Amino acid sequence: MRMKRALSVAHCRLTGKRFYCSALAGTSDYNVSINSDMSVSCNCQDDGGAGMLGSLETQGLDEIFSGPTATAFRKALAEGRMPIDTCAGCGELRKIPAARAIECASQFHVPARGIMVENTMACNLQCLGCNRRSVARTRSKTSLSLDDVRKIASTMSHHKIETLYYFKYGEPFLSPAILDELGIIREKNPTLRIVVSTNGMLLDTDTKREAAMLADLIYFSIDGMSEATMGRYQRGGSFQKAYDNMCALIAHRNSTGVRRPEIEWKYVLFNWNDRPSMIRTAVDMARAAGTDTISFWPTTVPYYGISWRYRLHPFFKTLGQPNWKGREVRLDPMPEGHGE
Repeated sequence: MRMKRALSVAHCRLTGKRFYCSALAGTSDYNVSINSDMSVSCNCQDDGGAGMLGSLETQGLDEIFSGPTATAFRKALAEGRMPIDTCAGCGELRKIPAARAIECASQFHVPARGIMVENTMACNLQCLGCNRRSVARTRSKTSLSLDDVRKIASTMSHHKIETLYYFKYGEPFLSPAILDELGIIREKNPTLRIVVSTNGMLLDTDTKREAAMLADLIYFSIDGMSEATMGRYQRGGSFQKAYDNMCALIAHRNSTGVRRPEIEWKYVLFNWNDRPSMIRTAVDMARAAGTDTISFWPTTVPYYGISWRYRLHPFFKTLGQPNWKGREVRLDPMPEGHGE
């Protein structure tokens, strides 16, 4: 990452450009995150603590965004420097003309489009790409308290935040109080769009299914179509249990006669789970389960697991539709106005 950072900075200066960060400008809808100890980060990849701007324990979001750390970050970017290594791989970074970068450094606001909240940094799996020890060293608390959640809910209401991404490094449904958490947030923010990502292993009780029903979109991250293909990356997981829990949530949702939450099977692609026959099987299983969408996400972590088939095989050019994730196959088109 440091080499990429140095090369990007050198190229920027040679071309007369400077940097701009949409997360620090408040125009992002995803990366800015409130962590399990109420610290606030400018990015979702701060496993080593880089990018922490302040804390909601003692500050408001507006104070954090106008505070010394955020200001120093924006100033460094406008001067053609990257304040942290994470910038080099962040999708929020842009190269813009130098004069424009200086103007943008003083133009910012709280990210009203969306924010990420990590209710817990604990997880029941040991995924290959997750540096949980580094995360643990940067958090003073493993999980949010209900008082923390109330403060976050009020903050989102005050700033009229449109979308909440209720996940980060931990497994949201590991929290025994997730129904209370999402209930507090939903009560304070009735029109908020709530997105939750889960490995599906712990979404296995009526209480947790009721919690899931408060969301607008649930991602089931199941990286394979069998025990062998999923377990190579999501160590400690069970494909059958995750798949069965996804089926159970869909059945529960359908029994209520409502269309919320939308259920999406998130399938991260590696070179051990990306054969066309495997993908076809996963699509068939998603359809049988009643999922609304199955999406296929390429990754570069770990580097030895990169799916070259996704990049080179013609099969993937015809799979579903391209989007920001990679490819997605819509199985049950949602009616207009779903989830409202």
